[in-house]
Amino acid sequence: MRGLLERLALALAVTVLAGPAAAVSSAHRCTVVEGGKLPADTGGPEALCAAVEQAIASAAPGVPYKAEIRVLSRARLAAILVVGGRTLPQQNFAIMDRELNRGAIERFAQSLGAEVAKAHSH
Repeated sequence: MRGLLERLALALAVTVLAGPAAAVSSAHRCTVVEGGKLPADTGGPEALCAAVEQAIASAAPGVPYKAEIRVLSRARLAAILVVGGRTLPQQNFAIMDRELNRGAIERFAQSLGAEVAKAHSH
């Protein structure tokens, strides 16, 4: 128990000493609203955020962002991206002939990564 408390105290001290930048980097940058609507084979909200975070990290490394993804139906997604404090227009994604799957999630994530990179370069 003592070891656990020491590790927690150290983590708190590092966060306090590092200041606001550490708090931002550890904050949730991706959230999914109504994730229960996702088809099971997508991997769920966690897999969706993981794909988005990976795509953005690859396309725009180190760029501060937040992504709120709303699952509109089993075939439609929408995302609001905030990049460097600026809110971008809503990004929409839909599959017309079937439900969302892992491939569709990956394409959606890649498009969000491209939008973050584009917004950061302007």
